[in-house]
Amino acid sequence: MTQQANATGADSAIAIAQPNPDPSPLPDGLTAADLVEVCRQIILVRAMDERIWMMNRQGKVPIAASSQGHEAAELGSLLAAQKDGDCFLFPYYRDLALKMAAGLTPRQVMLSFMGKEGDPYSGARQFPLQGADLPRRIIQISNVVAAGLTQSVGYALGCKMLGDDTVTICYFGDGAASQGETHEAMNFAAIHRLPVLFICENNKYAISTPQEAQMAVSDVAARAEGYGFPGFVIDGLDLIACYEATRRGIDHARRTGPALVEMKVERFMPHTTDDDDRRYRDREALDAARQYDPAAVFPAQMLERGILTPPQLDEFRADAQRQVNDATDFADAAAPPDAATIYDHLYI
Repeated sequence: MTQQANATGADSAIAIAQPNPDPSPLPDGLTAADLVEVCRQIILVRAMDERIWMMNRQGKVPIAASSQGHEAAELGSLLAAQKDGDCFLFPYYRDLALKMAAGLTPRQVMLSFMGKEGDPYSGARQFPLQGADLPRRIIQISNVVAAGLTQSVGYALGCKMLGDDTVTICYFGDGAASQGETHEAMNFAAIHRLPVLFICENNKYAISTPQEAQMAVSDVAARAEGYGFPGFVIDGLDLIACYEATRRGIDHARRTGPALVEMKVERFMPHTTDDDDRRYRDREALDAARQYDPAAVFPAQMLERGILTPPQLDEFRADAQRQVNDATDFADAAAPPDAATIYDHLYI
């Protein structure tokens, strides 16, 4: 995919790198080994996502929000955060790829989606993978759309007050951009020049509402100018472009204050397992978008560049299937939480 580098706002300090006609050089900080590992991750995440959807149809997973089509944005941005080494993440409910790449195991993922004892986020008390994962520096304690923005800004304020060099990264969808919490969070972050990077994973639909029915602007990033900080539009299906934009955004947030990166992605599945997107989406357009599926395109690009070998790709696929099967069997056999613990960790 061709990388976009549209900048808006009062500060153009994080100019996004333009495409290089020579595909061999890697962006600053990236190695071939990094990209091989990301290939392994994207294959595993897709296999897990597909299995979760299947388990829902069997009545064993109550609900799920697929990350299919969002993987490049999540994995590319997370890789930049990991390379930086001092970021705290506030993802949202569609960020399975981010959470797994951050270290969540397939078994833990399936325990959470099946509501079994051992769910590392909420003890099987909330929406899957919703809660706090402090060892991995992740918080997503609410499934309310846009709630994470105000929470992330509060965390960034705390870091600034403590003299902590941490950059907070907040993820949200285009639907969240229409909520009042988004204005409150971005306005407050701008006034106080907080070290926060806002990442909008724009898949063009707020459940069934298309973007043109949500807002009169074509880019969510254009709104950054109204808050006095820069906004950028990035091809969210291009993993390396997402890495570069996030790396520069982190640097800007730490030195200067907030920034907004809008990653244009595709949502290949319905909003959740409870949704039927055939009622409102054009199937031909959706099928055409699949030719840019990052789970297929990125490994193919790495093969073309000689970074990944066909035997490695075959092994990644086989290993992903083994891990997903193991996680499914493990969680299926696991017990539900003890009913006697229902009031644990509650203020009554």
